[in-house]
Amino acid sequence: MNATEETRKPRVGLFVTCLVDLFRPVVGFSAVKLIEAAGCEVDVPMTQTCCGQPAYNSGDRADTRAIAENTIRAFEGYDYVVAPSGSCAGMLKKHYPGLFRGDPTWEKRTEAFAAKVHELVSFLADEMKVTSVAARHDGSVTYHDSCSGLRELGISAQPRALLASVEGLTMREMRDPDVCCGFGGTFCVKYPDISNAIVEKKTETIREAGAETLLAGDLGCLMNMAGKLSRQGSGVEARHVAEVLAGMTDEPPIGKGGR
Repeated sequence: MNATEETRKPRVGLFVTCLVDLFRPVVGFSAVKLIEAAGCEVDVPMTQTCCGQPAYNSGDRADTRAIAENTIRAFEGYDYVVAPSGSCAGMLKKHYPGLFRGDPTWEKRTEAFAAKVHELVSFLADEMKVTSVAARHDGSVTYHDSCSGLRELGISAQPRALLASVEGLTMREMRDPDVCCGFGGTFCVKYPDISNAIVEKKTETIREAGAETLLAGDLGCLMNMAGKLSRQGSGVEARHVAEVLAGMTDEPPIGKGGR
């Protein structure tokens, strides 16, 4: 290995996600800050679009494949593909390979792509071996384990370990942090009454925890819970975990004027 290869930083392609791009750009900027602090170069491919999960969950395999092909082309030149969302990362890593199984042109190409995909906090803790962050957050937080991140990618201990390194932060675990919030992407649109009943139970456990701020790794879940908390008149704020880990909390909380 020559000197250039020894000093080259890993190249990360950031999969921004639709919700971050449209509703909470600070999550993307926080992700860039954290990944760069871990010793990587970050790029945001401009040809990226949605991960295809809404089409996939609705049974539209043709459009999902077209989206997947575009995503793979956009990101396959990077060492890693990182997304600040367990849901989107799960789609890219776990579901893309099944779309192309048996396809002589795309199967191995997709498997190679999927092997490089990581959710943000998991990438920092598991791949880059980050054990602490240079951030401060004066206040108490509680953490919600989003379904896809937890069940598809095994993300639970990683965010808590990094949050423990944030100066001034107090963790207050909620009862049943791994129980669904009721969002489920298109689920909340197709079954609004069931979704509402689930999130009502979730916000009850959030309030019981007594924390000032709710954190999670998926913006869709956070928007769902933040909306319900707001309608209930709760003072609990909601933020993506990346904002706190990066020390980028100047933006108003989710659902309270923040983008």
